[in-house]
Amino acid sequence: MGSHTPRDTNSAAVATPSTQLDRVAVQEQVFDVVRQLLAELGSQRAVQAVRGSAHLDRDLGLGSLERVELMVRLGDEFRTPLPDRVVAEADTVDDLVAALLNHSRTAAPGAIAAAVRYAAPAVSDPAAHRELHSLEHAETLQEVLRHRGRADADRPHLYVREEDESTTTITFGELYARAGRVAAELARRQVAPGDTVAIMLPTSCEFFYTFAGVLLAGAIPVPIYPPFRADRIAEYAERQSAILRNAGARLLVTFREAETVARLLRPLVPSLADVVNATRLTEAPAPESGAHGAEWSPVRAHRAHGDDIAFLQYTSGSTGEPKGVVLTHANLLANIRATGEALQICPDDVVVSWLPLYHDMGLIGAWLTPLYFGLPLAVISPLAFLTRPERWFWAAHQHRATLGAAPNFAYELCVRKIAERDLEGLDLSSWRALLNGAEPVNSETLERFVKRFARYGFRPEAQLPVYGLAEASLAVTVPPVGRAPRVDRVERRRFEREGRAVPVPVETASDAPNVISFVSVGRPLPGHEVRIVDARGQDAGERVEGALWFRGPSATRGYYKNEAATQALFPQGAAVGWVDSGDRAYQADGEIHVTGRVKDIIIKAGRNLYPHEVEELAGRAAGVRKGCVVAFGVTDEDSGTERLVVVAESRERDPGRRAQIAQAITEEVSTALGLPPDVVELIPPHSIPKTSSGKLRRAETRDLYRAGSLNARAAPTWRQVARLGMASGVHTLSRKVRRALEVLYGVYAAVVFGCWIVPTWLLVYLAPGRKLCAWLTSNLLKLYMALVGCRIRVRGREHLRGNHARVFVSNHTSYFDVLVLMAALGVNYRFVSKVEVRSMPFIGTFLRKLGHVWFDRSDPEARLRQAEELEQLLRHGESVWVFPEGTFTPHEGVRAFQLGAFKAAVTTHRPICPVALRGTRKFLRDATYLPRPTSVTLTICPPLEPIRSAAPSDWQEIVRLRDAARAVIAQHCGEPII
Repeated sequence: MGSHTPRDTNSAAVATPSTQLDRVAVQEQVFDVVRQLLAELGSQRAVQAVRGSAHLDRDLGLGSLERVELMVRLGDEFRTPLPDRVVAEADTVDDLVAALLNHSRTAAPGAIAAAVRYAAPAVSDPAAHRELHSLEHAETLQEVLRHRGRADADRPHLYVREEDESTTTITFGELYARAGRVAAELARRQVAPGDTVAIMLPTSCEFFYTFAGVLLAGAIPVPIYPPFRADRIAEYAERQSAILRNAGARLLVTFREAETVARLLRPLVPSLADVVNATRLTEAPAPESGAHGAEWSPVRAHRAHGDDIAFLQYTSGSTGEPKGVVLTHANLLANIRATGEALQICPDDVVVSWLPLYHDMGLIGAWLTPLYFGLPLAVISPLAFLTRPERWFWAAHQHRATLGAAPNFAYELCVRKIAERDLEGLDLSSWRALLNGAEPVNSETLERFVKRFARYGFRPEAQLPVYGLAEASLAVTVPPVGRAPRVDRVERRRFEREGRAVPVPVETASDAPNVISFVSVGRPLPGHEVRIVDARGQDAGERVEGALWFRGPSATRGYYKNEAATQALFPQGAAVGWVDSGDRAYQADGEIHVTGRVKDIIIKAGRNLYPHEVEELAGRAAGVRKGCVVAFGVTDEDSGTERLVVVAESRERDPGRRAQIAQAITEEVSTALGLPPDVVELIPPHSIPKTSSGKLRRAETRDLYRAGSLNARAAPTWRQVARLGMASGVHTLSRKVRRALEVLYGVYAAVVFGCWIVPTWLLVYLAPGRKLCAWLTSNLLKLYMALVGCRIRVRGREHLRGNHARVFVSNHTSYFDVLVLMAALGVNYRFVSKVEVRSMPFIGTFLRKLGHVWFDRSDPEARLRQAEELEQLLRHGESVWVFPEGTFTPHEGVRAFQLGAFKAAVTTHRPICPVALRGTRKFLRDATYLPRPTSVTLTICPPLEPIRSAAPSDWQEIVRLRDAARAVIAQHCGEPII
């Protein structure tokens, strides 16, 4: 092509300051897409040449196929498909920017503005600044972090109260900069997008930096709670190691005091490559300096999408079956936006929280929501709150908090534990919405809280009983803001026997034995639905108890690597999207009243008893530790019903006094419910198992009761640590033995290869024709595989019937791929290899003798000639084999497919035959030198036929074949699509 004069691409984009800013934002985003494509093509030198005036052919080496790929990606990025003529007419990157802006005005007004992810702040036009930086169209938390870090760099975001009562202030810009450093350090430690990183940190600056940094790196954060009780260290290790194994955590980030325990966990988790101190991770040197501090430039090489996993939230469960809720970026942003609408969040709101950050209510509700809306957040540690609850109130007083949240037990703790002398001068009038959720809401707690703190300015209408769960990304229902809690008092016996919530007359509402109360948790979030269904999955009707189902954009797609639990989550026979919460509830006047967990309801004498009510009643007895009572049912084989068991903690040791406490519990329950508990067990403090967020573990307590070990004392801490260390040592020794055996196998396989390759190479080199070369290569490779014990299973051979030409496409995981394919399928096709392979010792000879095809990634003209060569081979009846990923890495995942093979198939009307390789990456992973023992599965998928009427330049058909082949390969190779 001749010289090119850049077009006046600014003429259509300078009408207003807002439009100009749009152009700057679009240009920056286009740069990112072009850089990513060039990096995947292996054109690292061209990556550095990306600028507005860069010529697509001469400067960046993008030929016609690469242009098509670029157009497709830009269309996906900006949600506006570009016309085919852009492929031919665009010469520079600025031409692409102009085409996007012009097309958005004529075809889809506002599409570009909706898809723009970030831009430089607008100083001269605040209105345009606010409009441009609206996050309502953001698709990922990466975009939220990037936006806040750039647009609001100097605004304070976090006020972290330290143990010494000092406060560290973190701006949005500092959070983004430090997160960038963490992301760069993770990349240096070989953490790839899609890897899981466990975060075992208390509330601290390091937690925020680390979590945000993992997000920017494209990895998946897995928050887990740090050890907090020395006498439960063995239980902690068992539970956390099970979680880490399920998550496949590659890295564990922790703090100095917990490093010893964390390192003891490492041998128990095969995937765990290292344990890292958060301080070293977050204080890594800045890789690059920008206008607002250090920014991590490699983050541009990975752009998350809405359907990507944002993080895993592990729910309370048994140690043997961890349940990690999969929450995508789209799930979280949908819930945050809907919650913001329901709570009427505004720019003047301020949040104060003590909630643990490894819990969904603390992480999503107390931090990610304020982050999205650009609000300040003051945080204190859970331990600081539990030891002195008034610290929460004084933080709210100091920062004039308007929003907050806590479980029911926290409000009860504030009522009971805070002394009047610690409240002098307190003002709580700024609180407009104080959420009560995460566990059953007690109507009496609501009343006691208002009665106790009304004199300090707290208003009854500021209380908001809410309902949510991790499987919904947090919130499900919220009552109207500014309305006092609504308590529904219904006939106890009717409800317990029939499940019907019949309201009691006002004059009898105080008759406790005949009344049971439930608190309304409001209506579903905007854009979400809730159903109360009977045993058949039909709507239960007004004021009839049933199972609570929900659906909406916030709903999880399941549990991570736990298919059985995932299947149980979605009701059989229900419409797509409905999720069974596992809770019971009824609906009255459009509002939801949660009655309890299905698995916790006690069925005794034909009545449904609700454990939280029994526990509240038992807790009234003098001598019982508040909040430390568990009620559950145990099947009585003789009577066919359940026995009601109450387990309560007490500090009392005197046998006579303990008998009086047990009798008092019996009287409280019997008076209110009309029946006494069958068993009352008093146990020492800290004996009842609890979750990391302070919830009682009823099922585990019931198991201990059945096993007769409720009163069993935990082993001394030193003995638990010794056992853990011994188990860790055994696992370490076992791992070292396995590694030694793997090394021996690798040396053996390498030696066998060395002995095998020379005579094999000589035979192939001297063979006179391609057909004989192919026969020798395939059979001698089978011999090698047999010698090293590598079993190759081939599925789908029936799809190879017939001798017609086809285009084979496969995922690429290792140099070993080619050997496996030639051994399993013979060599009745032409491999397409990069030119560098041609010069490799021995391998190059095999490929040259077998007549395989070479391509040069750095020369667009050569790529064009090679595409024509492929088409000629196909027209002459020969099959070709292409690895459309172009290259491979050590990390699992099916990378983006290039379009060359699919264009050749459309042009010649030959079928695409997808082939999935599974196991070759493990045999010889990139950057390793010794093979490891494994078996390989090769799945030949049904062919994909191009539409016969498709023209050679039908880009839509080319892309359709590419996407279909990639999806089916990912389905069978056991690796996710990246």
